[in-house]
Amino acid sequence: MLLNNMTDNASRRDEISHATTKNNSLWIVTEVYYPEEISTGYYLTSIAEGLAATRDVKVLCGQPNYAARGTVAPKHETRNGVEIYRSSSTTLDKNVILYRVINMLTLGASMFFRSLKQFRRGDQVMVVTAPPSLPFTTALAAILRGASYTLLLHDCYPEILIAVGKTKRDSLLVKVANFFNRWLYKYASKMIVVGRDMKELMTKKTHGLDIPVEVIPNWADLEIIQPTKRASNALLDELGIADKFVLMYAGNIGHPTDVETIIDAAEAMLDRPKYHFVFIGSGAKRKWLEDRVRDRKLVNVTLLGVRPRGEQINFLNACDLALVALVKGMWGTAMPSRTYNTMAAGKPILALTEAGSELARVIEEERIGRCVLPGKRDDLVNAIIEMSVDAAELNAMGTRAFAAAEAKYSLKTAVEKYGAVLSENA
Repeated sequence: MLLNNMTDNASRRDEISHATTKNNSLWIVTEVYYPEEISTGYYLTSIAEGLAATRDVKVLCGQPNYAARGTVAPKHETRNGVEIYRSSSTTLDKNVILYRVINMLTLGASMFFRSLKQFRRGDQVMVVTAPPSLPFTTALAAILRGASYTLLLHDCYPEILIAVGKTKRDSLLVKVANFFNRWLYKYASKMIVVGRDMKELMTKKTHGLDIPVEVIPNWADLEIIQPTKRASNALLDELGIADKFVLMYAGNIGHPTDVETIIDAAEAMLDRPKYHFVFIGSGAKRKWLEDRVRDRKLVNVTLLGVRPRGEQINFLNACDLALVALVKGMWGTAMPSRTYNTMAAGKPILALTEAGSELARVIEEERIGRCVLPGKRDDLVNAIIEMSVDAAELNAMGTRAFAAAEAKYSLKTAVEKYGAVLSENA
């Protein structure tokens, strides 16, 4: 009944604006936050702490359940100027689908009631769209408490589910998701997306709702990552592949990752011992990857587990060519954040991605690598061979990559953009 009687979005934004004062808080709502160092936790922690210099910033999050799973963080603390409230929930193994759903439901309920208790009229709320249920419960709490909310989209649903084959474009699930998304978008004050393709998609999806959509890319860890000399790389020596042309995929090995085409290319290049593939990371496709490497006897592939963020300067520099891979259909749904750290390491990039994606645009605009369509094994093999024989151009690509990371993709630049977009007068 409440939702049916709401005013239109423009009227609601005006009402919230009139209620806003300098004492209102900026709430950042995210499942993962410090001490989690996985990408979302790292980025949201950096944003919150960066904005705390000029704003009253509070964070509502859950207990660690990813890389820092098992750590019990304080329910309430202040860290680097940010007041943190952590909601309790189940922390079952997220790699089991049933357990993941239970975690999502218990965390969603816990954070919803905490939001109702903590949000105040005129507060600003920025909520990240992961897990998919979080923005809905947060939006409802914001509406009930008279706060405005901004959506931070790292992924777009249900499009990403379609891309990874979990549902079909004309399915009931997609229709229901789009119906509820329309409600979510209607009452948002702003949207922040991480890529231009995502802005184009969201502009289309919010047609007629008059919702500002802003692009703020993620950034590189320039404070800890920079190019280093290949000859002194400890990981290459440790693996015994210093004499190889090394291709590296480092990051989440999840459903949106086209590891299948990379593995097919590695198998096709078994008769070329000069080339060696290294995977670093974990995710839903990790077990599949391990099985294929074993079953196909791919001696030209090395699999490594997740390595601490602090070791990035070592492992990101342990290659000649970096691989970034998205499955078909991911246009507009996500931008792999590892791209920026790869650039900071001064590495050329070979990407499996669709034309016009943010990933393709960055690579082409900065002239830092090449793109191949997902699923095109032979094109990938040819691109690897062609790029490997031109050492001068690879070095030039790496130099341009580092320069672009410094100039355009720094934490300072990102925080300034968030500050401007989230300004109380914006």
